[in-house]
Amino acid sequence: MDGLRKLVRGLRLGNSGIQRVTGFSAAQLFALRQLSCRSGQSLSDLAASTLTTQSSISEVVSRLVDAGLVSKKIAASDHRRTELEVTNRARAVLATAPETPQERMLAGLLSLAPRKQELLAESIEEWLEASQLGGIEPTMFFEDPC
Repeated sequence: MDGLRKLVRGLRLGNSGIQRVTGFSAAQLFALRQLSCRSGQSLSDLAASTLTTQSSISEVVSRLVDAGLVSKKIAASDHRRTELEVTNRARAVLATAPETPQERMLAGLLSLAPRKQELLAESIEEWLEASQLGGIEPTMFFEDPC
């Protein structure tokens, strides 16, 4: 349980520090930074790069659009596809923003061997089921659903 406590506390401290410095949540900054790595991503693309669900990332993106950090446009190659772009304001925020706990966690997870990643995911899912928490919809860390 101490490992879980460290994880939750690290996320909480990181989120509050980032909000204090940037005015945005760590989840918003994480999504923004992932979006800035490759322009023209769809919501599905961004969900994959943040390792979250499309519905979770959609809520975060909506807040980023409202804040003027992300713009949406219809793809020239496929009019059914909406592409996301970071704005100049977002680039300015990212230029001085600290690394998020999510970025450090993702880097740490990817540093594990693929089999260890699988075992970790399976073990956490089994633990959640045994704790009667398996049915909870995952959201991005410390992002309140709308």
